Amino acid sequence: MARMVVLTRVEAQERARVVAVRGYAVDLDLTRGEDVFGSTSVVRFAALESGVDTFVEVRPSRLVRAELDGVAIDPGELCAGRLPLRGLAAGEHELRVEALMPYSRLGEGMHRFTDPEDGCTYVYTQCCVADAPLVFACFDQPDLKAEFRVSVTAPEEWTVLGNGVAARSGRGGRWVCAPTPPISTYVMAVAAGPFHSVRTEHAGLPFGLHVRRSLGAYLEAEAAELLEVTRRCFDRYHEIFDEPYPFDSYDQAFVPEFNSWAMENPGLVTFRDELVFRSAVTDTERQTRAMVIAHEMAHMWFGDLVTLRWWDDIWLNESFAEYMGYQVLSEATRFTDTWTDFALERKCWGYDADERPSTHPVAPDQDGVPDTAAAMGNFDGISYAKGASALRQLVVWLGEESFLAGINGHFARHRFGNATLADFLDSLARASERDVRGWAESWLRTTGVDTLVPRVGESEARQWYVDVEHRGDRPHRLAVGLYDRAPADGSRLVLRERLERDVPSGGGRLTVTLEGPRPDLVLVNDLDWTYAKVRLDPVSWGTVRASLSGLPGQLSRAVVWNAARDMVREAELGPLEFVRTARAHLPYETDNAVVQGVLAFARGHAADRYLVDAERTEALGLLGEVCRELLGSGEGGDGGGGGDQAATAAGGSGLRLTAVRYFIDCATDPEELLAWRAAGRVPGGGPVLDAELRWRLLRRLAVLGAVDAVDIDEACAADPSARGAEAAARCRAALPSAAAKEAAWEAMFGPADALSNYLFTATAQGFWQPEQRELLRGYVARFFADVVPLAERRGPALAEAAGRYAFPAAFVDEETLARGEECLASGGLVPALRRHLEDQLDELRRALGVRAAVA
Repeated sequence: MARMVVLTRVEAQERARVVAVRGYAVDLDLTRGEDVFGSTSVVRFAALESGVDTFVEVRPSRLVRAELDGVAIDPGELCAGRLPLRGLAAGEHELRVEALMPYSRLGEGMHRFTDPEDGCTYVYTQCCVADAPLVFACFDQPDLKAEFRVSVTAPEEWTVLGNGVAARSGRGGRWVCAPTPPISTYVMAVAAGPFHSVRTEHAGLPFGLHVRRSLGAYLEAEAAELLEVTRRCFDRYHEIFDEPYPFDSYDQAFVPEFNSWAMENPGLVTFRDELVFRSAVTDTERQTRAMVIAHEMAHMWFGDLVTLRWWDDIWLNESFAEYMGYQVLSEATRFTDTWTDFALERKCWGYDADERPSTHPVAPDQDGVPDTAAAMGNFDGISYAKGASALRQLVVWLGEESFLAGINGHFARHRFGNATLADFLDSLARASERDVRGWAESWLRTTGVDTLVPRVGESEARQWYVDVEHRGDRPHRLAVGLYDRAPADGSRLVLRERLERDVPSGGGRLTVTLEGPRPDLVLVNDLDWTYAKVRLDPVSWGTVRASLSGLPGQLSRAVVWNAARDMVREAELGPLEFVRTARAHLPYETDNAVVQGVLAFARGHAADRYLVDAERTEALGLLGEVCRELLGSGEGGDGGGGGDQAATAAGGSGLRLTAVRYFIDCATDPEELLAWRAAGRVPGGGPVLDAELRWRLLRRLAVLGAVDAVDIDEACAADPSARGAEAAARCRAALPSAAAKEAAWEAMFGPADALSNYLFTATAQGFWQPEQRELLRGYVARFFADVVPLAERRGPALAEAAGRYAFPAAFVDEETLARGEECLASGGLVPALRRHLEDQLDELRRALGVRAAVA
C-alpha cells in the first residue's frame, strides 16, 4: 500500500485526450474500525471517441465492487492500483467503485491519529501528489478537474470538514458537503474528529479554525492573531486580484502528524498542528506562521482556481504562493520585514539546492518531470525559494502594475481551468512591452546561481569606480549600496548612496563611477532584490568584519551574512572566522531573524560539519558567549514588527528566547543546564522553562550523558501529549549508551515498522550526535544497508524522512562518502530516497572540501 504508484506524463496526456470528467460523488464511511474506512466513488465522465481504453486509479485494502454503466467489473482486474476501462463507447459513462481503504500513519491518503493525551481520534486526507486513490477512485491527474460532491459517515460526536461547507444530514453522524466548483483530485479534502473549533464570518463567508481537543486551550489563546492575519491577507488579495475568492468558505484545520507545513485544499487548508503554539515562541516564528497562512491563501488563486496542467509547472503553484505570501504579509499585517527572514531562511535553501547535482530549472521542460515520482522530488528549494526569488526580481524588472495586470488577465482567461508556463507568459506579454519570454528563458529554464563580484579601483582621473564582474547568464536589476563609517563612531555605518542598476546577461560587467572618497563598504545586491551570490572586495570585508552590526537595515545585514555564509561553503572563509564574526556582532543585533539564521548556520554547519575537535569546542564556546550576552542584554528588539507577546510573557524577548535555545544546544558542560533544570527557569530574569525548553534542555543533557532513561520517562509522564512522546523519542535516541542506540535503530529500521512519520523523524533527529562518533561508528554501514529496504516497504514519506534525518551526517569522512556512493550505484532505490541521498552526499563532499581547505 505504501509504495507510490507512478503515472507518467505521456499516460496523463493520452488520458486527457480521450476522457473528460464531469463530476465525483464520494461517500466515505469512517465507522469501519481502526484499520480501514469505506469509500464509494461514483464518477461521471465522457469518452471523447469510440473504442477508448483507459483506467482509473484506486489503491484499496479490498476492492468490494466495481460497475461501469451498471455492468460489473471483475475486482480481479485491479492491478498495481489501476482498474482498466476497456472499449468505451463515445459519450457519457458512470463508474461506481466500492472499496475498503487503508488508514495511514505516514501522512499519505487518509491519515488516522489517536491522541495519547485523551484518546480522541482524528482523520484527515492528504491527496497530493498521487495519493487521492488511497481515498477514492479517480482519474488522478491535475488537468482532469471536476465538481466534487462529498458525504461522510462518522462517529456522532465528530465534526466533519470538507472543501465545501459541511452540514449534518438527518440524525447521527451523517454529513454532506456542499458541491465544489471544478477542482483537481489532489486537493480534494476531508478532515474529521472531535475538533475544538473557533468560527467566525468575514466578507460574508464562514471562516473557521480547528484543532484536536487537547490543543483547544492553545487555539483559544492564538485565535485572535490567526484570524487577524487571515482577514488581513484575505482583504489584501481582494484588493490586488480582480477575481474574488472562488469557494464558499475558508476553514483552516491544524492536524497532527502532517508531513508538510500545510496543504492548499480549496476551502479547507490543512496545517501541521505545531503551528498552534503551546510554548513561548519568537516573533519570527509568529511571522513564519503568518507567512504560511498567506502562502496557502494565495493558492486559492494560484493552484486551485487556475491549476497546473502537469507537474513540470509546480512553480506556477509554489513559487507564486511563496512570493505572494511574503509580499502580502509585508503589505497587510504587522510583519513588515518578512523579506529579511526570507533572505536568511528560504533563500539560502534555494541557493544550496541550486548548487547540487539534483538541481533543475524553476520551470523544467517536458522531459524534466516524466512522472509523478519525479514530481515529488521537485517540491524543493528550487520550486519554492528560487522561484519566489525569480518572481521578486521579475516584479522589480517589470514593475508591479504590469505584473499584477498580467496575473489578473491570467486568472480571467483560465478560471477553473489549467494553464502552462506558455499561457502565463502570454498573459504577462499582453500586460507589458518588455521581453518576458526572453526573461523567462534566462531565469526559469536555466539552473545554477550567478555570482556578482565587485572590484573597486581608482581611475586615471582619480575617481573611484566599482566594476561588478558578473559570473552567469541572467540579467539582474539590483541596488548597489555605498556606505561610510560614521565620523564620530567607526562602528556605525552610514548610507552615502544607493544606486539602482541593470547588470547585463551573458557574463557582462557593470561599471559605476563614484564621486568623492572611496566608500568603506560597497554592497552589491543591497536590499536583496535579485537571486545571486555576492562577494565583498577586501576593503569592504574588513569594514563589515569590524562594523557589521552597525550597518543600517536588517535586510542589508542579511545580504552580508549570506555572503559570508556562502564564502564558508565555498572554502573562501574559514568556518571558525565566521563564528568569530558572529561572536563580535550578534550581541548587538536587534533583528531576531538575523540572529536565528546566523546561529543556525554557525551551529548546524560550521561547528557540527566543518570543524573538528578543539576548533569545534572553541566554536561552541564562542556561540555560547554570544547567547550569554544576548541573555544579559535585557528586552531586545525583535525585527518583524510588533511585540513578542508569548515570549515576553514567558520572561524574555524573541532575541532572548533564541539565545536560550542556542545556549542549550551549544553547551558542552552539563552543570549549568542541570542548575537551570532544577530551578525550572533561566536565572537572571530569563524565561520559565516551558514544555519546549524543558524538552530541548533534556535532549542536550541526554547527549552529554547527564540524564538517563528514568529522567526521560518522568518527563514523559509529566507531558503525556503527542509532542511529549516525540520529544521523548528524540531524547531516548540521544542517550550515549549502546542499549539506547540499538533500541532506537530497531525502532526505526526493524521489521515492526511501528513508528509513525513523526516518531520516526524524532528518533532519527536524536540518534546521530557529533559528540558520540565512537559509539555510533558501526551504524554508518548499517544505515546504507537498512535504509534501502525500509524505503521500499514503507513508501515515499518515510523514504524522504530517512534520507533527510537518519543519514549519518555526523560522520564527515571519506569512508561515509564511499559507502554512500556505493549505495547509490547499487540501483533499486526509490526516487524519494535517491534524491535525498544524492543531496546528502553532495553536502558531505562540500564539508570535506571545507575541512581540507582549513586543515
